[in-house]
Amino acid sequence: MADLPQQPVSTPESPLRSVKTYKALFPVLIGLGVVGFLFYREFRPEAMSFVSWSWDVFLWFFVALLFMLGRDLGYVWRIRILSEGRLSFLQALRVIMLWEFTSAITPSAIGGTSVAILYVTKEGLSVGRSSAVVMATSFLDEIYFLVMFPILLLLVGGTQLFSIGGDAFSWTGGLFLVATLGYAIKAVYVGILAYGFFVNPRGLKWLLLKIFKLPVLRRWKQGAHQAGTEIIQTSQEFRRKPFRYWFKAFLATFLSWTSRYWVVNAILLAFFAVNDHFLIFARQLVMWIMMLVSPTPGGSGFAEYVFTRYLGDFIPVAPEHLGAVAIVLAFIWRLATYYPYLIVGVFLLPKWMRKHFLTTKK
Repeated sequence: MADLPQQPVSTPESPLRSVKTYKALFPVLIGLGVVGFLFYREFRPEAMSFVSWSWDVFLWFFVALLFMLGRDLGYVWRIRILSEGRLSFLQALRVIMLWEFTSAITPSAIGGTSVAILYVTKEGLSVGRSSAVVMATSFLDEIYFLVMFPILLLLVGGTQLFSIGGDAFSWTGGLFLVATLGYAIKAVYVGILAYGFFVNPRGLKWLLLKIFKLPVLRRWKQGAHQAGTEIIQTSQEFRRKPFRYWFKAFLATFLSWTSRYWVVNAILLAFFAVNDHFLIFARQLVMWIMMLVSPTPGGSGFAEYVFTRYLGDFIPVAPEHLGAVAIVLAFIWRLATYYPYLIVGVFLLPKWMRKHFLTTKK
């Protein structure tokens, strides 16, 4: 009897149901839609004369890409530190690219953390160690924001950070309130993780299960149980780590995020003579905190809008042309910092899925 043709069979644990490459279309369409709408509303043909193309432009674009490379290499360095060298450079790079892709196609408040544990596990680490690595990256990211935001607010001042277009600063202003909400969410998240990691992991798991018994949350009870188990496993890993381990990991985190924030400076320098580079850096950090509350995948649409509003003060053109020029620069910024991960993920994820989740059966 002839053999039946081989058919791919997805294993039960396959995440194909939750992560689909076609979802990359959604943030692209949202982002392009917002850019198109804003451009239509603000467009003035003469404004395009301020966006001239020359060799200097491409030089600064290259610098912007180097900053993005520094950001990704910082992430790779960090995950290798956290895994204590158990992940090779290529494995770590693959995890980071997949993680960024997942984050890019999910709302900013959700991100790709839950699926990242699976990515790390499939690269050869145990579930407990993978949970520890992923949660440590998330923990360190939030620590960076919690530390840097008050420092920048103190050094730069609320007026400089939140006075947009010459408007007077107010502690009850919309942008400040959004940033405060994002910061509060991060602070609560870090507090919960710190308590679970270093003080009472079993108590945190018990609390999670109690909370997820509420009728409105009951459907996610199993996920909460798994998260609690991961926190206990993570706690056992974290308590054994020396200070040097955490210092190196935070140094890599600092490199990653700081490199990312200098991308806008390079893009602005491609077209204009720009001052106040530290203020631009500070406003970008606040922008990312505000993007936490965005319900769209990867902050699409919201990011472009906030860019035009929040960084428009640094574009030296006449007010009547500012909107159109800012929109063009916002689109270039997203091309450098966001869309590449969508492109890489669309090609990388299916190949990775076939390798780790599809078997052949006669």
